[in-house]
Amino acid sequence: MTATTAEENLPDVKSPPEWRKYFGFSTDHKVIGIQYFVTTFVFYLIGGVMASLVRAELATPDADFLGGETYNGMFTLHATVMIFLWIVPAGSGAFGNYLIPLLIGARDMAFPKLNAIAFWLIPPGGILLLSSFFVGAPGAGWTSYPPLSLNVGKASEMIWILSVLLLGTSSILGGVNFMTTILKMRLPDMKLTDMPLFCWAMLATSALILMSTPVLAGALILLAFDLIAGTAFFDPAGGGNPVVYQHMFWFYSHPAVYIMILPIFGLISEILPVHARKPIFGYLAIAYSSLAISFLGLVVWAHHMFTSGTPGWLRMFFMIATMTIAVPTGIKIFSWLATIWGGKLRLNSAMLFAMGFVGMFVIGGLSGIMVASAPFDIHVHDTYFIVAHLHYVLFGGSVFGLYAGMYHWFPKITGRMMNETLGRIHFGLTLVGFNICFFPMHWLGLQGMPRRVAQYDPQFTTVNVISTVGAFLLAISTIPFIINAIWSWMSGPKAPANPWKALTLEWQTSSPPPVENFEDEPFLWTGPYEYGVDSIDEDGKQTVEELLAEVKQEV
Repeated sequence: MTATTAEENLPDVKSPPEWRKYFGFSTDHKVIGIQYFVTTFVFYLIGGVMASLVRAELATPDADFLGGETYNGMFTLHATVMIFLWIVPAGSGAFGNYLIPLLIGARDMAFPKLNAIAFWLIPPGGILLLSSFFVGAPGAGWTSYPPLSLNVGKASEMIWILSVLLLGTSSILGGVNFMTTILKMRLPDMKLTDMPLFCWAMLATSALILMSTPVLAGALILLAFDLIAGTAFFDPAGGGNPVVYQHMFWFYSHPAVYIMILPIFGLISEILPVHARKPIFGYLAIAYSSLAISFLGLVVWAHHMFTSGTPGWLRMFFMIATMTIAVPTGIKIFSWLATIWGGKLRLNSAMLFAMGFVGMFVIGGLSGIMVASAPFDIHVHDTYFIVAHLHYVLFGGSVFGLYAGMYHWFPKITGRMMNETLGRIHFGLTLVGFNICFFPMHWLGLQGMPRRVAQYDPQFTTVNVISTVGAFLLAISTIPFIINAIWSWMSGPKAPANPWKALTLEWQTSSPPPVENFEDEPFLWTGPYEYGVDSIDEDGKQTVEELLAEVKQEV
């Protein structure tokens, strides 16, 4: 009789399905990144439905679809969802979590459990926010200015406050983790000036999060006391000062624009050189301009308050500071244009969305310079010109950039290639629908149509109908992306480890990466953007894998 091992006597137990790990508490930064991707995209779709309902109401000058109170709640939740549950956690949380350890050659984030906790604050925060519909959605706008917010439904406002506090806590925990990981867990040979530019962008973003988010939390806690405890921090009826709330709110909420856009700047800096087959132009200028934006972003908040009785000398300071912040932003724009100028462009979906981002963000930036001027801002304040400016920066900027990143890193994340035909259809519908929807709003604002109203002067009907058609086209544009992402993930062509022939470290490992990211110790054998330099073939025809193998063998 032959002896049997203990292993042979064990029952045949099947390992749980791979998909289950995405619904549990995982400390793997890649799993957490995918959890962020899917969760935030679901909230993006919910926010998009809200936007479509708002535009359906605005197709006619009368409040005949949603009604006044429902309309107020709908646009309040639309803005809150898109900012706190889509752009902020998608840019920092999703891409930051998935890419940062891979880009610096680390095995995971510095604090894996804290990383998981940061994600698991997102779903309850979002569900709590949406549940406010059951008690009458908050109708004071995403700014929740007192005294208006003190005189609408207390229950819905408290739910809004608690939700934003949860989401802000998640953001702070993520900021601590990103900053520590980038500064302490790089490869020994990787100096700060060797880091990919996305790491610089996340470093600047994390600093902004840690300095500004606690101020918003303080403002919301004091507002909650006014609501439920009878205090009068911001209630003018009790001697409070609502303008103080505005200062505290915008001390976070203007830097929040950069918290949303800086990670996207980093993504664009990674994508353009790869698909242009050229070194990035002005590496140090782009890196340091991210830090400059982070610093200047903290001293421009009061340009949102030019109509709130701000003294003239203070208006002048914030007007100059706001115009100054355009300088580091302009450095990035010109560096990106110089990068693609004369390059051998591969106009795939990732590159199209990246170049679309540059064009749309420039339009938003130019209108931003206009509203930085106090006399002009006073004329267009609270009009649809501001709505147009905001969406060209945050949709034309952030969302175009997020899509570019999704197409670029989809092969790395899933091990599958996306369908380029569907990707180009997605880009075309998004670009056309976006501009039809939002570009006419500049004219509406200049003519004086106020924002945040369900009823308006009938003379604006035709332009609003055009914007509504564009909004519906923009909503339809997500369909080919969803089909593409699901079909490609399930049965798309298998992706090689480095389909783009890129030079950053995440492409040195398999697609998708193993649990600890790298089978072998990653090797810093070249700069992250040295395309067309020395032995790196400009067309990407010579495989980077072969060159890397040669260098490792020589070492």
